Amino acid sequence: MHSFTDLAKSFEDRFSASLPFPDAPGTLYDPCRYFMALGGKRIRPVLCLMANQLFDEISNDAWHAAMGIELLHNYTLIHDDIMDKAPLRRGQPTLHDKYGLTAGILCGDVMCIYAYSELGKITKAMPQVIQLFSKTAIEICEGQQLDMDFERRSNVSIDEYIHMITLKTSVLLACSLKMGAMVSGAFGDNANKLYAFGKNMGIAFQLQDDYLDAFGDTDKLGKQNGGDIKANKKTYLLIKALENADTAQRRSIEELLHGGTDTKVQEMLSLYTQTGADIQCREAVAHYSTLAFNCLDEVAIPSKRKEPLFELADYLLMRDK
Repeated sequence: MHSFTDLAKSFEDRFSASLPFPDAPGTLYDPCRYFMALGGKRIRPVLCLMANQLFDEISNDAWHAAMGIELLHNYTLIHDDIMDKAPLRRGQPTLHDKYGLTAGILCGDVMCIYAYSELGKITKAMPQVIQLFSKTAIEICEGQQLDMDFERRSNVSIDEYIHMITLKTSVLLACSLKMGAMVSGAFGDNANKLYAFGKNMGIAFQLQDDYLDAFGDTDKLGKQNGGDIKANKKTYLLIKALENADTAQRRSIEELLHGGTDTKVQEMLSLYTQTGADIQCREAVAHYSTLAFNCLDEVAIPSKRKEPLFELADYLLMRDK
């Protein structure tokens, strides 16, 4: 069984060597190559490969599925950066900032189409794979729209937030795992358990991100705390703090959201602690982590073969607090 680290290197080497973009027109494909060269952890395609190796040796179909997944993921990142007006990604200029808005839109579009082209090379279970892939792509768009809708609302509930992050973040992790199983010929309960594992892991990961952005160790994270607070982002912590707050605490939170001071981050963190939102966020991370591990445990495969997935999930979900 291959570890995540080994598979990530193998995928990176193969992906870099076989990018499908032609030379011309360079104004379209050079920006695509630029964006792919920014790198990334490649978690989603490697999850596909790891799920595939649960059942057999990693197949060519799994490599094509993994390529399609990574192309789709990067397409969403390009368009997310445009919608967020983000100037940087991984410390480098975003595609639209470097090459212009038109390039950002077209590069994202063509990357999505190339993702489907990769799936077209699959020989086993291609109709089912494309159906799942298409459903997931639609859900990601729905999640992004909900996230933007929430920016204009003051009454977002915890259930609505969990639904949004499930669509925006979790379903692609879940899809990656299930696709890896499907191209090996595994359907039914095992494939569904892997999907549920990925979905719950994704929710736990996003909630952990919410917590770490507020309370994480700055030196270990490599960035300052409170980015979400400064941007007034709807996170689990903010929603739960508003839900738990008494009248005075709610007034303080709303004043910080509408204006704030130089000590906005510190004041909001204090309110998260006073309302118990910090504890409840960590409890939610633990809850969805447990659900994820239970789903993986129930996959009817010898435990030894599942060890790399357990190790990856443990690394993702038990990050330094």
